[in-house]
Amino acid sequence: QVQLVESGGGLVQAGDSLRLSCAASGRTFSLYYMGWFRQAPGKERQFVAAINRNGDTTYYAGSVKGRFTISRDNGKNTVSLQMNSLKPEDTAVYYCAQSWRGWWSAQDGPVEANEYEYWGQGTQVTVSS
Repeated sequence: QVQLVESGGGLVQAGDSLRLSCAASGRTFSLYYMGWFRQAPGKERQFVAAINRNGDTTYYAGSVKGRFTISRDNGKNTVSLQMNSLKPEDTAVYYCAQSWRGWWSAQDGPVEANEYEYWGQGTQVTVSS
């Protein structure tokens, strides 16, 4: 049974930084892409970032590109999201997710929720102005 457990959320001020982590277990971590999504109240779940199996290709939503960085440690079965220059509009529940297959092209990564098979329970990030 795959389990994804997020940590690192909290309440910060605009301009601050926060680092989210996700610990995975249950199947061979290095065989799958990992992603981060977020969902604000009353809105649909939104893609944030994804990373390929060995960590050398990343994908970002336009709204976070240049501010957020996704990374992974296959030795520790973890994926992280470093969030800098946070804005109030970044306020949401952030979810870690694991893909259902192990390959996408470098140009078109897994940016849709239905490309992910397993999800964490989410961690709240609140950015005050």
